[in-house]
Amino acid sequence: MSTAPFVLRTEDLKKDLNVGEVTVQALRGVSLTVQRGEFLGIIGPSGSGKSTLLGLIGGLDTPTSGRVFIDGTDITDLNERALTRVRNEKIGFVFQFFNLIPTLSALENVALPIQFARHSPFNPHKRAKELLTLLGLDDRLGHRPTQLSGGQQQRVAIARALANNPALLLCDEPTGSLDSASSETVMKALRDVQRNTGTTVIIVTHNMDIAAQMDRLVTLVDGHLASDVDVESSAQMAAVKVLKEKRATTEIKAVP
Repeated sequence: MSTAPFVLRTEDLKKDLNVGEVTVQALRGVSLTVQRGEFLGIIGPSGSGKSTLLGLIGGLDTPTSGRVFIDGTDITDLNERALTRVRNEKIGFVFQFFNLIPTLSALENVALPIQFARHSPFNPHKRAKELLTLLGLDDRLGHRPTQLSGGQQQRVAIARALANNPALLLCDEPTGSLDSASSETVMKALRDVQRNTGTTVIIVTHNMDIAAQMDRLVTLVDGHLASDVDVESSAQMAAVKVLKEKRATTEIKAVP
């Protein structure tokens, strides 16, 4: 893993999308730095560019202009083969709908990314078992996705995302398809991962209860990063209000 001070840095990131004959500016110059070990939330209204930003950070798409640095590596102009390697070795993805392979067991799903990594220091099945045990699924190693609850499937997906010890874990609405109890379990798992492994976790969410659990929030409005004190950012105001209320009741601790 690199010793670069920031695990993520974007410089004046812009992305234009062609919708029919119309060009939409999805991102309009986003510059963001994220330190190692952060537990960061990205919030904002629908259509504000959150998923677009996550896709660019994760190397799933290329910017119209600007640059993206992951773990000290500029990924902006990498070819698809090099990007695939970066995604497999430096970035873990957790999506709303799990994306597990239905014919494989939990253990096999988690071991799969290790088998595709170059010169991995991990034994695939040993590493998979360690991660699933860390996430409280040591009694579900042989179960297929259809034999697991939604919360259990999402924890398998988190373990799979961590398989190659990535510098960055990107989560797109990870609790969006879960009930409140399962959501709480998954958020605890993500927080445990951040605290126990030092992995940087970035979560895109519409849920203000989820946002209130983050250590830092950034807000996107119309493709721009909104300041924390921007009175026009209703999403930021709502999240900060919930955050303050929960910390005032010690439901979550204040950030040191």
